[in-house]
Amino acid sequence: MGASPAALGRPAGAVRIRPRFFKAHGHGNDYLVFEEGEGPLLTPALARRICDRHRGPGGDGIVVVEAGAPGAETRLRMFNPDGAEFERSGNGLRIAGVYLRRSGAAPDDWFRVAAGGGRVRLRVSGPGPNGAWDALAEMGRTEFPAGPPFVAPQGVGGGGRVTLDLPCPSGGGRSRIELVPVSVGNPHAVAFRPAWTGAEVEHYGPLIATNAVFPRGANVQFARIPVGREVSIRIWERGAGRTSASGTSACATVAAAVKRGLMPPGPATVRMEGGSMEVELAGDWSVRLRGPVEEVCCGELAATFPGGG
Repeated sequence: MGASPAALGRPAGAVRIRPRFFKAHGHGNDYLVFEEGEGPLLTPALARRICDRHRGPGGDGIVVVEAGAPGAETRLRMFNPDGAEFERSGNGLRIAGVYLRRSGAAPDDWFRVAAGGGRVRLRVSGPGPNGAWDALAEMGRTEFPAGPPFVAPQGVGGGGRVTLDLPCPSGGGRSRIELVPVSVGNPHAVAFRPAWTGAEVEHYGPLIATNAVFPRGANVQFARIPVGREVSIRIWERGAGRTSASGTSACATVAAAVKRGLMPPGPATVRMEGGSMEVELAGDWSVRLRGPVEEVCCGELAATFPGGG
């Protein structure tokens, strides 16, 4: 998730939103979809309030469907729960795809959207007997950045890895953590070990995500060594914290595992705390993501909602 709006070349609050929203989740990773319109200015403060689970509708982020000319390509903007705009989210894209499909703005076949300076193909079908939608996203080609904008100059060492020396959770001693930097249109850092504890994720997650070696921050994947075509991960997202699931995290993990020779290209299952997603990595490093999306609700911000009047 998110880089700052300035890093993306867009000022905060540059878009107004209609009060109505659609909310859905992918394995517990939930987003609210708003349309651009004549409503409140989406300032960082308003985004934080909307995503607040006690004082707002609550969510792991916001997707804004920009207004465009009839027949024009749909453009999306995404915001973290801390109010910062970011490049893209696999679940955010797929949830927005469900919104577009159910509202009749997208066909029942493949369609394109623009987000984070790139284009993504989506295909949404459903809902199925269990009420869930099946949402696929062709996320483009994964890359392994060795410098700006996602990695600091000279930040990548031998084997294309970033090595950090960090304090241990117990407070005594240091731990050497090797990370594979991956871009899925947004920055990731994948660390492989035989196992990771929840306490380690909570401790190392923010230290890695905000480390100076990642100028725009990093989404961190704590991955177990793959077994066959399956890999399990725990996730720390920049601007959000510990997250039950993440589409781009699943893609980044598979790409990093293939890069390190831990699994072959092709289809893979990524198991997260919220559930599993299917990732298919082609020989040219392009990646496809598939998983369920479940609707939660549709609603409208009250006229008295702070910032919503």
